[in-house]
Amino acid sequence: MRAGAPLRCTGGVGEPRFSTDPQVHAMSNAPISVRRVSKVFADQEGNAEVHALDAVSLEIPAHSFVSFLGPSGCGKTTLLRMIAGIERASDGEIVCNGKAVTRVNTGVSYVPQGRGLFPWMTLRANIDFPLRVAGMPPRERRPLVEAWIRKVGLQGFEDRYPWQLSGGMEKRGSLARALVSDLDIILMDEPFGPLDAQTRLLLQNDLLRLWSEKRSIVIFVTHDLVEAIALSDIIFIMSARPGRIKQVLPVPIPRPRNVLEIFHAENFNPIFDAVREAMHDELAATGA
Repeated sequence: MRAGAPLRCTGGVGEPRFSTDPQVHAMSNAPISVRRVSKVFADQEGNAEVHALDAVSLEIPAHSFVSFLGPSGCGKTTLLRMIAGIERASDGEIVCNGKAVTRVNTGVSYVPQGRGLFPWMTLRANIDFPLRVAGMPPRERRPLVEAWIRKVGLQGFEDRYPWQLSGGMEKRGSLARALVSDLDIILMDEPFGPLDAQTRLLLQNDLLRLWSEKRSIVIFVTHDLVEAIALSDIIFIMSARPGRIKQVLPVPIPRPRNVLEIFHAENFNPIFDAVREAMHDELAATGA
């Protein structure tokens, strides 16, 4: 697929078909549209400028799981934070569900890097937090929180604090907190990065299982080629800084997927080769 080409899903759920026609792009009503977004940061002294992103344009179809993949420092997290409304674009605009993102985006759930849960709250209180902020009455919140604790397999740990949980258990709690609000867009910034390989695989499978129940949009930041392929419908490959969309690759691996068996999945080898080739020059440019 042509580097930087706009992409739109024109098929039904489970059978996406993609178009790179600029006219289709211009007329689409994609839930998330990033339009020539650039981001410039000043250095710590407020003098020199760091160009993090340069004229990034992309569209994210409904019901899709997409990954931003690229070398360290290419602006993946910055772009995710701008969709969340935590960072402001220096130029261009981001439109979410028909509205320009100009402040914190309350229409998305956000899972940051690191351990994720508030350390001063119990697991139950952490998962309850977004519902309480949204003003849901306690009698309605309690059954939802308990249901999500069961869904992520953390029964018996409801009153534990994050420091009393393993890293994998805390990440399951973070998934529950992100999904309990039933929002249509979930942003995840390398959520499994600090974990050991086996725990990562198990949590990737858990994420796909939970996502398949509703098919919200998930935007997932990663630098792991296999993780991006295993989870995604679409991979947006970003260039080294300043970050641009270098290539857009649909992932033609049928769902449902078993992450533990992804190396044996239909079409895995061709898409892995395509992603590796697209990433090669960018990793070389950063010395990675």
